[in-house]
Amino acid sequence: MARAVIGRRSRNRQRVFAIVLATLVLGASAGATAAAQRSPQPSTFEQLRTDADAARQAGDVARASDLYGQALRLNPSWPDGWWYLGQMRYSADDYAQAKDAFTHYLNLVPDAAPATALRGLCEFELGQYEPSLGDVQRALALGAADDSRNTQILRYHEGQLLTKLGRFEEALTAYGYFARQHLSNDELLVAVGLATLRIPQFPKDADPARREMIALAGNATFLLLSGDQQAAALAFQTFFQRYPAAANVYYTWGYLLYPTDQDAAVAEFRSELAVDPANAVDHTMLAWALLMENSPGEALPEAKKAAEEAPTLPMAQLSLGRALLETGDVTSATTTLENALALDPRNLEIHIALARAYSESGREDDARRERLACLQLTQTSSKPAPAMGQQGAPPAQ
Repeated sequence: MARAVIGRRSRNRQRVFAIVLATLVLGASAGATAAAQRSPQPSTFEQLRTDADAARQAGDVARASDLYGQALRLNPSWPDGWWYLGQMRYSADDYAQAKDAFTHYLNLVPDAAPATALRGLCEFELGQYEPSLGDVQRALALGAADDSRNTQILRYHEGQLLTKLGRFEEALTAYGYFARQHLSNDELLVAVGLATLRIPQFPKDADPARREMIALAGNATFLLLSGDQQAAALAFQTFFQRYPAAANVYYTWGYLLYPTDQDAAVAEFRSELAVDPANAVDHTMLAWALLMENSPGEALPEAKKAAEEAPTLPMAQLSLGRALLETGDVTSATTTLENALALDPRNLEIHIALARAYSESGREDDARRERLACLQLTQTSSKPAPAMGQQGAPPAQ
C-alpha cells in the first residue's frame, strides 16, 4: 500500500509550502490593478521594494521582512509585498503575523487559492478551527489542490478540522480521498479512527493508551471507504472481538453501508444500540432508515428516543417530525418540524416536510411559503446536500 505524504507539524509545514511553489502565479497579484501598484512616495517605495526583493532572494529573511514592512506602510495596496511577507512569517512559524499578511493580500486578490490555503493553515496552528476549515475548503474549491501533494495536505487538514468540530461523517468523506488513492500511514489511520469513534480530537492528542484501538477502528473504516467491503467486514469483526463495548463503531459501519445496503446498515444500527442504548445519533439514523423503508410505526419510538437524548440535534427533530407526520399526528409533527427548522433554517428536508405538514393542516399560505423556501434553497445552494429522502443518501449528523 502506498504511503500518504502526511507527518508531523514541521513536515506538514514544509509540504504545505509546496502550494506556493506549485500553484502561485505571481502575475495574478502583479496584475491586480494599476492602482494597486501606485505609491504615495514612488521613489522611496520603489527603492524599498527593490531592496526587499534583493534581501529575500539572498535569503536574508529578517532584513527582507523589515523592508517589506516598511514598503507596505508606504503602499498598503501592494499585493506582492503582502504575499512575500506572509510567506516569510509562515516559514518562521509566526502564524499570527502570517495570517495578517495573507488577509491583506486576499483583500486585494480575493480568489487567490494558495493564500487562502496558507491562511487556513495559519488559523489551524492558532487554534482558530472554524475559520481554518472555511479557508481550507474555500481553497480546495478555488483549485489549491491542483497537484497530489497539495491535495493530501489540504484534505488531511480538512478531515482533522471536521473531526475536531464534531462533523464526523463529513470528516470521513474528506478521508475518503486517501482511501480511494490507497494512501495510508499510521497517523492517518488514527485520524480516521477518531472520526469513526466520534472523538473530537486531533491525532496528536489521542490517548496513548487507546491509540491502538483507535487505529484498528480507523483501518476497518479505511478499508470500507476504499471500496473493499469484504476486507472491511473482516476488519470490523476483528475490532469487535477485541473491543466489544466500543461505542459508535457499529454506527459508523452502518452509516457507510447505508448507501449500498440498507438492510445491512439497519442491522449495524441495531447492534450499536446493544452497546450504547442512549446513542442519539444512532437512534436518529435508525429512525430515518426505517422511514425510508416505509415503516413509520417502527421509526417513531426510535425518533422519540433520539429527540429526548439530543433535543438540539436538527436531524433528530426532523426524524421525529417525519415519523409523527407519517403516523397521522399532524399537529405534533408540525410543532416538531418548526422546532427543527429553528435549529437548522437551511435544511431542505425540513422545509419539504413542513410544507407537507402545513398542507395537511389546511394552512395553504404557510405551505406555499415553505415550497418557495425549498425552491430558493435549491437555486442558491452552490453545493446542494444530497436529498435525504433518497435511499442512497443518509443524513449527516
